[in-house]
Amino acid sequence: MRFSRQMVTVEEAVDRLIKSLPQLGDETVQIEEAYGRILASDVYATYELPHFDRSPLDGFAVRAADTISASSQQPVYLRVLETVAAGQVPQLEVTEGCATRIMTGAMMPAGADAVIMFEQTENPAEHVAMVGVKRVLKSGENVSKRGEEIASGTVIAEAGEKINAGTIAILATFGYTHLSVIRQPRVGLFSTGSELLRIDQPLVPGKIRNSNSWMLAALIKEAGGIPVLLPDLPDELAKAKQIIGEHLQEVDLLVSSGGVSVGDFDVIASLVDEPEVDLLFNKVAMRPGKPTTGMILHGKPYIALSGNPGACFLGYELFVRLAIQQLSGVKQVELCLIKAKLDVPYTKPCPYPRYLRGRLLVREGELFARPDFNEKAGNLGTLKDSECFIVIPAGGSGKEEGELVSVLSHATPSWRNEG
Repeated sequence: MRFSRQMVTVEEAVDRLIKSLPQLGDETVQIEEAYGRILASDVYATYELPHFDRSPLDGFAVRAADTISASSQQPVYLRVLETVAAGQVPQLEVTEGCATRIMTGAMMPAGADAVIMFEQTENPAEHVAMVGVKRVLKSGENVSKRGEEIASGTVIAEAGEKINAGTIAILATFGYTHLSVIRQPRVGLFSTGSELLRIDQPLVPGKIRNSNSWMLAALIKEAGGIPVLLPDLPDELAKAKQIIGEHLQEVDLLVSSGGVSVGDFDVIASLVDEPEVDLLFNKVAMRPGKPTTGMILHGKPYIALSGNPGACFLGYELFVRLAIQQLSGVKQVELCLIKAKLDVPYTKPCPYPRYLRGRLLVREGELFARPDFNEKAGNLGTLKDSECFIVIPAGGSGKEEGELVSVLSHATPSWRNEG
């Protein structure tokens, strides 16, 4: 199988992978633990918002009919009945010729149907017995009406929605102390290769420290998964299968780095020929990371990434991140590409789409993508500065400076403005 692989596009590989994945069950968490989690069910407004008519600003609650002749040259004078702060309940009804001094967020008094801001009265903000209103108001002006923002029973957050700070705010407003969320996927991490050392081991000739597992663990946490570091897989198939089998039930998704190519000791390339494997793909039209492999092993999804750090990073962004989203119940799982202008020419042809690590910048209001030109997939030097992958289409002669390219952003851009 390793020498007769069927090529699929990135899009086809993603589609096969996502269709093979279930959604995990739900669990209940306290609201302080809910940030970043995925809602398992719709959440509804338990009352109207606001649940009383209120003032959105500091001023005076009045009857609009009393201001019909008001102007800056001839103010209308109204008797001030009381002062109402936010959280207080007005005690007096606003009748003809009267007003109530009112603060932002305070409940509107009975009889009043408009609010004049302090700045549009005589002697703004001064405590006076008679307030001079300097302009005409319409009924309902500067009043937040009961239920105008959210009606009772409205869906305020949907199943599959990622809970952000704004979601937390609206859930707290409606008194939700506990929420039903999708269980976080446990992602088992294997590395392959007898050349790997632990990060605490001294370097020896021919060996390298294992960086991929720690990089992947950080990325998995960022995506909302729970990384589970598992033992390294040996290059011997039988022993590798034994170790994998011992840990299958501990996790929801298996991810490994290395061992996917056509070398004599690439154990994952041999694993896909085993009868218990349902192969999804093992040759993807992309560079780097062409031998990235997806499979179902004993009913468990398994994504095998390239051992080269840059290709491993790319494979994670294209496949593992989406798999975590699907398992987590995200409503719409897809690669989100944006458009930017190429900042410098890239004219190296390639038979497959090439994904260049790079950064984003803004110049005169336009978005540009700048490759780092560190094209060797094993190079680690610029990984920490990478913000995106710039997609150079297959064939042709690459892209010229200023041409539009598709960009897969994988980090919060620094958005340097160079214009």
